[in-house]
Amino acid sequence: MNEVFNRIEKKYILNKEQFKRIKKILLEHMELDPYHNEKYTISSIYLDTDNFDMIRKSIDKPIYKEKVRLRSYGIPKLSDKVFLEIKKKYNGIGNKRRIKIKLKDAYDFINGKIIINTQKAKELEYIINKNNLKPKIFIAYDRLAFEKNDFRITLDYNIRYRIEDINLEYGDSGKLLDKNIFILEAKAKKSYPDWFIKLLRKEKLYPNSFSKYGNIYIKLKQEGKI
Repeated sequence: MNEVFNRIEKKYILNKEQFKRIKKILLEHMELDPYHNEKYTISSIYLDTDNFDMIRKSIDKPIYKEKVRLRSYGIPKLSDKVFLEIKKKYNGIGNKRRIKIKLKDAYDFINGKIIINTQKAKELEYIINKNNLKPKIFIAYDRLAFEKNDFRITLDYNIRYRIEDINLEYGDSGKLLDKNIFILEAKAKKSYPDWFIKLLRKEKLYPNSFSKYGNIYIKLKQEGKI
């Protein structure tokens, strides 16, 4: 399965009290993701060069940036389907191109052991080979997702990571980045609804370019672990 997503994406950093208030308001205006009627966990392996060139470039906030990651919802088995994807952003517009693939096959694909003859797979293969990308960091977090028409909001928290045993099937445990960080991300094909704009003003929330991978990289770098 090949999938492509294009939409406006903006992030906002909340504190715990804002998280509680906003969650209540979102439930009044939107519906929980039909595929996840309660919180769920997202786990990702980020691919990068040995020198972490991709995330270092992203931290510099260029107009165009991209990330390559292997993502699962929950803890997968080797026979379960996961997503291998390229996350691109140009001037605030996000584009996600991904393929759905068995976890074992995804590992083999990343290591060049198998070839998949689809357009998206060839694009992934080109980027991985050109940059000599390898699995570098595992990141997991809990999420609540809300939807209404073409408007989607996610609330992410309990961000954790590890740089050893980074296989997805090894579980979603890891060191907590910061228990007080709550990330709201709003995604829309066009403009945001009026009620949400008023909510942002009331809570005095402004767009923030917070990157889970970027902040974890900086933390690890400061600790001398990478």
